[in-house]
Amino acid sequence: MLRSLTASILMFFVSSIVLAQDSFVKNKVIAHRGAWKAQNHPQNSIASLREAIALGCEGTEFDVWMTSDDVLVVNHDADFEGLEIEHSTYQELLKKNLPNGEKIPTLEEYLREGMKQNKTKLILEFKPSGISVERSEKIGELVVKMVHQLKAQKWVDYITFSYEGGLKAIETDPNANVAYLTGDKTPAELKEAGFFGFDYNIRLLKLRSNWIKEAQELGLSTNAWTVNNESDMKWLLERGVDFITTDEPEMLFKIIN
Repeated sequence: MLRSLTASILMFFVSSIVLAQDSFVKNKVIAHRGAWKAQNHPQNSIASLREAIALGCEGTEFDVWMTSDDVLVVNHDADFEGLEIEHSTYQELLKKNLPNGEKIPTLEEYLREGMKQNKTKLILEFKPSGISVERSEKIGELVVKMVHQLKAQKWVDYITFSYEGGLKAIETDPNANVAYLTGDKTPAELKEAGFFGFDYNIRLLKLRSNWIKEAQELGLSTNAWTVNNESDMKWLLERGVDFITTDEPEMLFKIIN
């Protein structure tokens, strides 16, 4: 009986390791705010997360804010259904719903849903605080701690417009993959600061296309947002970028396949 129980525990442990490490797909497709557009799901909803997973995207991007009582929630804009997130409590936000009836997801709820599968990475964008740089840094620290609390490290990469928040996330977990969004740092500067790579606007990368090659030579990841037309997608694919963030994942799949 004891031998059987020990074997069962070992099997569960080994299967958990495989789930977390071995099966993530590689196809460059990052669904922006989840896969929402084609099926008319609310952006950053659990429904759009599930749709991105169902499509087989390499990653699904989502946005995180912190409420006035320090609850991490998933939403793109600074306000949720007319309520400013940073100046509202979580309970106040629960009085509103997304158009499909979902309540605003907490980061914990979103991560737990994403961890039910092992093919699509979760691209966690933590938003800069409109209140202070210190609060941006706190968000950078707390999102990483939440990921560790849930043992979700293998599922999650991070992106942010907050340089200071990004540095705090790296300090909190030096092994975390943190990419920078704003576009005001060279690849060399990002490498020096410990960032995983850049995730820059397509218009900027067309002006500074040499940054793609420079980043690749430095071993940094390269991503572009938000890429919604075929010509831009093909331009990026020709240059061998690692990821393309798009509201049109179905279109990108057609080009790749």
